[in-house]
Amino acid sequence: MGILKASVLGLVQGLSEFLPISSSGHLNLFEMLLQVDLEHQLLFNILLHVGTLVAVLAVFWREWVHMIAHPIKDKTLLLLIVASLPALAAKVLLGDRLDALSTGNALLGVSFLFTGLLLVLTQWISQRQQKAEKEHQEVGVVHALIMGCLQAVGMLPGVSRSGSTIFGGVASGLDRKTAAKFSFMMSMPAILASFLSEGYDAYQAGALSQTIEWTAILAGMAVAAISGYLAIRFFLRIITKASLNWFALYVVLLGIAVIFMQGMGIIV
Repeated sequence: MGILKASVLGLVQGLSEFLPISSSGHLNLFEMLLQVDLEHQLLFNILLHVGTLVAVLAVFWREWVHMIAHPIKDKTLLLLIVASLPALAAKVLLGDRLDALSTGNALLGVSFLFTGLLLVLTQWISQRQQKAEKEHQEVGVVHALIMGCLQAVGMLPGVSRSGSTIFGGVASGLDRKTAAKFSFMMSMPAILASFLSEGYDAYQAGALSQTIEWTAILAGMAVAAISGYLAIRFFLRIITKASLNWFALYVVLLGIAVIFMQGMGIIV
């Protein structure tokens, strides 16, 4: 895999991790379309997630410093732990079956369509709550738990983690910007846990003993970090102004295209 392909995949990972369009789904799709050698992709995919982890740290470093320095006064750290529990439970209980679903592409098109449905519902619920003036701007335990359950659903490729968690936040009464900010902060423990788990699996599979193209990998990581940073900033800026239906339209059209390509045997 050359630097250009690695950079393209880094851009895909960085943008789609924080825009509500599914990073895992896009990464799987582009790896198939670019005909990347998947046998050597496990370590690369893990390190792309490290790039997006850097993006989250860069945007929210003040919040992380404050919550770690004041764990009792600032409840955010506790809420992030609560929000991480459902995905952790899913990983422990489902194990290999979840891994098979996460790496397989049979449900990829349908999952994109499901993401589109969640985004349409988020937009509709948000508008109703705005008119009724029932939106909350502070995350509570119930909000965190509901968003955590939706994060577990977002572990499937094609289902957007950010889209599903924002839906959970809005459906539980948060305004869109509060839900989006907490969703992005939720991604840090999720990405870190994925890095540790998948990193260990990669080590057990002997990925570190293979010939590693560090130049390409570092290029992909850098592009993922920069594009992820820009995606977070961009989405937080437009979340209260732009309609999520545009993102929904994109993933629905993409889902239909994926189902068509799967039916034609173009991708498997």
